[in-house]
Amino acid sequence: MRLTNYTDYSLRMLIYLGSMKENKLASIQEIANAYQISKNHLMKVAHELGKNGYIETIRGRNGGLRLAHLPEDINVGKVVRSTEEDFNLVECFDKQNNSCVISPACRLKHVLHDALSAYFEVLDGYQLSDLIINDEMLVKLFNTNL
Repeated sequence: MRLTNYTDYSLRMLIYLGSMKENKLASIQEIANAYQISKNHLMKVAHELGKNGYIETIRGRNGGLRLAHLPEDINVGKVVRSTEEDFNLVECFDKQNNSCVISPACRLKHVLHDALSAYFEVLDGYQLSDLIINDEMLVKLFNTNL
């Protein structure tokens, strides 16, 4: 299974914001520079993370982004579920577009379903705080790229 860049960038933005001390505001440009990725992509990510309640977006001259919740209250599995379009690992996971002739007798879909469930069980066991326990090192690395 492969996560989309959108989910990757969403997690990276949360890691960046979570590693900031004292609820400091960060700009999209600052985050884009730190990761050396497109500001345009991050604008879409920030909008969606704000809509989903993960971050606060403060407009204006002194505005920016910050987490809307404590890092320990942001579950990684929930973030991934909210940023990915679907988890159709194979055609038969999509009931509307499934044309696989062996689908009624196939055991593979059950194996893959179990694997996907295990994948989310692992992700659900982690909070954003688990990803930023090395926040001082992260901040140094971010500042290196600014």
